[in-house]
Amino acid sequence: MTSVLVPLAQGCEELEAVTVVDLLRRAGIEVITAGLDEHPVRASRGTRLIPDTTLDEAMRRDFDMIVLPGGLPGADHLRDDARIIALLRRMDAARKHIAAICAAPKVLAAAGLLDGRRATAFPGTLDALAVPRLRSADEPVVRDDRIITSRGPGTAMDFALTLIEILAGHEARTRVETGLVR
Repeated sequence: MTSVLVPLAQGCEELEAVTVVDLLRRAGIEVITAGLDEHPVRASRGTRLIPDTTLDEAMRRDFDMIVLPGGLPGADHLRDDARIIALLRRMDAARKHIAAICAAPKVLAAAGLLDGRRATAFPGTLDALAVPRLRSADEPVVRDDRIITSRGPGTAMDFALTLIEILAGHEARTRVETGLVR
């Protein structure tokens, strides 16, 4: 079964995290949420999220994709966690899919994964970073090979549907999207 890791940091954007988890699970994809520690996560708008496991436990297995929710200070906590940076680099070296939304593409930049790539993020997020040869885009979702980025809470559904199509195919995306009555 295809598996996806969604790390949850204190201050993450709950709409992005929950939308990704919900839609991927509707597509029959195994999604594991992992907190940076053993505590419940208080998201950016105060919603409490209970991760499935801790990041240390989750890192004991392999995943087909990692998806980083944005939000602040959640994306900063992900960026500042050496385990996340090492995991992103390891997944990149293994040619796995890596996705980030809103402010979380800054984590990909910190790991050196946006050099020479086309990406999007919450307005202004990538502008403040010195990323060599980054081609910033204003599109809702941008895919550059195995790196998928998106702009923010309002694009979370399109982002999740794109991830479904990548992992499970067009039919799965259509089935999930039809069930959403969009």
